[in-house]
Amino acid sequence: MSVILVDMYPIQTFTIPELKGISQTNIDEHLGLYAGYVNNTNKILEALQADMIDAYALAEMHRRLSFEFNGMKNHEYYFSQIEDAPADINSESALAMKIADQWGSFEEWNEDFTTLAKTRGVGWAILGYDAEADRLINYWVDEQHLGHLNSVRFVFGIDMWEHAFVADYQPSGKSQYIEDYFENVNWKIVEERYEA
Repeated sequence: MSVILVDMYPIQTFTIPELKGISQTNIDEHLGLYAGYVNNTNKILEALQADMIDAYALAEMHRRLSFEFNGMKNHEYYFSQIEDAPADINSESALAMKIADQWGSFEEWNEDFTTLAKTRGVGWAILGYDAEADRLINYWVDEQHLGHLNSVRFVFGIDMWEHAFVADYQPSGKSQYIEDYFENVNWKIVEERYEA
């Protein structure tokens, strides 16, 4: 079997300003973890193309790919939505109007989403868009990969693994981390993601 090597995924860079409540040390550590997801995704894809591993190892690598790949993509969304200066959601944007249509107001959606984000365990609280049903959905993803909903596109998310906040907040500070993260979001980027 001939091997056709895929282009490797690059480690993206982000322009993250000084954040409220989240230290540069924590961001630097978190970016290092993200780089690990990118590197591991690339290593797995390269190994899968090499076709020099037994069937058992091949199956395990395919299983592991979803963890590493989703870890890479989840973090790219996470860091991109805190790039540049924080910006409030535009109440006239398509996203704000869709949120208000489904939850009554941005504040009511935020309360529902924050409750989701406080879920025990490691994972992600995500706001996704189901184009087939034309609806937004708040949902939880265990770890990086368990619970993604088919056909639902990532609109907004917050990393709820302890590595995202424990250095600055301690485990008991989860609620403060969520509140501070929201104050650092550039909603213009999230609105553009939704409109795309």
